[in-house]
Amino acid sequence: MKTLADLQKIREQVQKQMKVREGEQRGRIVVAMGTCGIASGARETMSAILDELEKQGVSDVTVTQTGCKGICDKEPVVDVAMPGQPTVTYGLVSPERARAIVNGHVIGGEIQSEWVIAQQD
Repeated sequence: MKTLADLQKIREQVQKQMKVREGEQRGRIVVAMGTCGIASGARETMSAILDELEKQGVSDVTVTQTGCKGICDKEPVVDVAMPGQPTVTYGLVSPERARAIVNGHVIGGEIQSEWVIAQQD
């Protein structure tokens, strides 16, 4: 840090991180990254989600990971929680499906029913 502008950049980054921790995000996506999920392509699925959110300019959705959810035959598994909607668990989420879920569900508000394996109110 050499200038006031450098300090300002650090301040902005910390404020963004605090905003995420304080729950000011519009929605949340959780990718199951247990061994079975990773073996089934969960890393590629997560990369596609992050890439599509960035491409669409969406910065108010948190993307995290969790361990095995116990439904190994449905991996990669992705949970989407948006305000006013049930939490939706999608199964067999390829990178292409991940992009469709981001655009259809996260951005468009339409649950992509053909890939839903569970819903929780």
